[in-house]
Amino acid sequence: MDISVQTNLPQIQRQFGALIDKQLPFATATALTALGKHVQADEKKQFSRVLDRPTPFTLNAVGVKAARKSDLRAIVYVKDKAAGYLAPYESGDVQKVNGRAVLNPKASPVNQYGNLPRNLIARLKGRSDVFIGPVKTKGGEVINGVWQRPYMRGGSGKVRGNSKLGRGYNTSGALKLLVRFTDPQQTTKRLGYRTTAKTSIDRNFQAEFTRALARATATAR
Repeated sequence: MDISVQTNLPQIQRQFGALIDKQLPFATATALTALGKHVQADEKKQFSRVLDRPTPFTLNAVGVKAARKSDLRAIVYVKDKAAGYLAPYESGDVQKVNGRAVLNPKASPVNQYGNLPRNLIARLKGRSDVFIGPVKTKGGEVINGVWQRPYMRGGSGKVRGNSKLGRGYNTSGALKLLVRFTDPQQTTKRLGYRTTAKTSIDRNFQAEFTRALARATATAR
């Protein structure tokens, strides 16, 4: 998103005259870049408010392209990889996922951000007591996902008697749903990216331009 800030540069130049004529473009670029950084910080705060435990990758996806004397624009943007899955939370579209389904952890460990650890599905697939596919429940619902078979004592090749089981066995006596596969859903949360940017600019515009012009005036020769 371009932050296009209309400034009355000709009026300022007439007011200060030749004193800061050379410094004015630099001061404007400095102020615009500072505004871009304010927007960047406010967007990251908004991500944390709206999204459920966003990862550092998501929070750090907001970047700023600084303005220059020759290009008086500051551009705040979201990096491509994150923009793909964040866009629906701005537009209200269906979730975008890598693959064909959303992975919803059920009885599987998650990291501090509520996500499945990397390569967990591949590790689970390597277990003899785990399978991936649809299961029809007693209620008639078909659930597709990663399932763990129950561990039955006394079976062929199994630990017998009171021997202790290793960690991770399913002793519930029934199939356990570890990860459920669901279709991407319509998003209900909104980031308000543009609204956040406008609010940030309106709040900081006067202070940043005043500060930049003051520096330009003080250093003018």
